[in-house]
Amino acid sequence: MTTAQRIYLDNAATTPIAEEVVDAMIPMMREHYGNPSSTHAHGRKVRGIIEEARGSIAKWLNCAPGEIFFTSGGTEADNLAIRGSVAKLGVKNLLSSRIEHHAVLHTVEELHHKQLVGLDFINLTNNGHINMSHLQQLLDERENAMVTLMHANNEIGNMIDIDSVGEMVHRANGLFHCDTVQTMGHYSFDLSKGNIDFLAGAGHKFNGPKGIGFIYINKKNRIVPEITGGSQEREMRGGTENVYGIVGLAKALDLAYRDVEAKKSHIQSIKNAMIALLREQIPGVQFNGDPEGNSLYTVLSVSLPPNEMSSMLLFNLDLAGISCSGGSACTSGATGGSHVINAIYPNTDRTTIRFSFGKHNTLDEIQYTVNQLAKWYGNPS
Repeated sequence: MTTAQRIYLDNAATTPIAEEVVDAMIPMMREHYGNPSSTHAHGRKVRGIIEEARGSIAKWLNCAPGEIFFTSGGTEADNLAIRGSVAKLGVKNLLSSRIEHHAVLHTVEELHHKQLVGLDFINLTNNGHINMSHLQQLLDERENAMVTLMHANNEIGNMIDIDSVGEMVHRANGLFHCDTVQTMGHYSFDLSKGNIDFLAGAGHKFNGPKGIGFIYINKKNRIVPEITGGSQEREMRGGTENVYGIVGLAKALDLAYRDVEAKKSHIQSIKNAMIALLREQIPGVQFNGDPEGNSLYTVLSVSLPPNEMSSMLLFNLDLAGISCSGGSACTSGATGGSHVINAIYPNTDRTTIRFSFGKHNTLDEIQYTVNQLAKWYGNPS
């Protein structure tokens, strides 16, 4: 199989940039090169373009443009929300889960160990959902709390009910930070409801450029910056803005929401087909999380029975022309396996592989992928 024929099933790690996004970014490189902090005409032109992009994003999220701040990506946005709230808003206790992205997990652990901020992990159900009763118990017991939970888990796809969690947190006079990196551009958000205090997004997860993201900060919350040295982003993030990235981010979000229902229908059909084919061709196959329940339609975490091929599975799939992940691509080089799988299924001897789908994937690609797996694990068709 040639490079051009490769099958890409790792869209949760990153997505291919859309041609329309590239077309929107190129003029910013060739023509509109002024520094947006400059007061002359070149700078004012670029400043206007940035604010137009900010307004476009705010429109999709139903919030004020002044509540959107551009960052380098989701990791920086998560850090800014959590660290800024501890530093400025009097947060004394952090409530999270053991299956959060490391952008959150490592941050809350560091604040706990180095700044002695309280830290509690919310219990999980047997299939990896947040135990809402335990969350309520912790909110009743912990004062000045911030809850930080991702909308959809990047490895297994399990989702939380944002509105329910937000209402619960605010009844307890807490703050709610939600990492929506995996769901932005796939689900609609109405931030005017006031259920979310901080929200993080990253452009490369919805066919935009890498190295650009944003944070929503509800206007009632005034936090301190993590990056100082300039007055950019209304003194929330020092440094000359990534203008090309900002334009590409806004364009990608426009495209994502322009055809969101058709995209969702197509990708959900791809996921359903893979579940059915795997059950048909691989005896003993299981699925991590809750793939047919409250689950992100772009992610499928597959649990395969142990055999002699397990240690080389990703390598062999790569040789077969299939790009996928053994878990989160962000930690693919780490030892000890997936912290998400270890938290939900401790001591498992099964092999986990994550397939994540995009709008360009086809049923033929899914059939080919399952046939390859069936050569090593089951009954090839």
